[in-house]
Amino acid sequence: MSTDKPFIHESAFVDSGAAVGNGTKIWHFCHVMPGAVIGERCSLGQNVVVMNGTKIGDNVKIQNNVSIYEGVELEDDVFCGPSMVFTNVVNPRSHVSRKNEYQRTLVKRGATIGANATVVCGVTLGEYCFIGAGAVVTRDVPPHALMTGVPAKLTGWMCECGVKLSEDILDISCKGCGKSYARKSQSLTRVEADFE
Repeated sequence: MSTDKPFIHESAFVDSGAAVGNGTKIWHFCHVMPGAVIGERCSLGQNVVVMNGTKIGDNVKIQNNVSIYEGVELEDDVFCGPSMVFTNVVNPRSHVSRKNEYQRTLVKRGATIGANATVVCGVTLGEYCFIGAGAVVTRDVPPHALMTGVPAKLTGWMCECGVKLSEDILDISCKGCGKSYARKSQSLTRVEADFE
């Protein structure tokens, strides 16, 4: 638990009613609206907007030019690359109010979203998944999945440490940290070491 007070740059606006955790840094030209909840040790880069009713976990990194719209929740350790985009309405029209139609988007612990990627609302991004730069996510993403392209497709698997996994027929292991994983169809789970 961090005891450092939040740092808020003088050009940023944090509205009354927003909650910002200890050790969080909010940089140039950001706007955090009332009702937003931001955890501890987060970093919001330049020109980030966090709308009311959103929740951001601990140790989340949000790079420049990202908007966290109402309906979006980021769990702990999520990384949002520069200029990536969330949406919250499937069929927007400027002349039709759809504020009662916001769809929930959940980004689970440890997920990475690359620069200029788009996440269409109403989906869940699984733990430690990795969305490639410029990808367009239109459906749920399994844990540890590497998703690339338009629309995004499963093109591999990623370790918790951020290294692309090598796949053998029976075993999937990380060359970076040594963690092992088991694959069943279109899902991946970590195999805990047995210390007998």
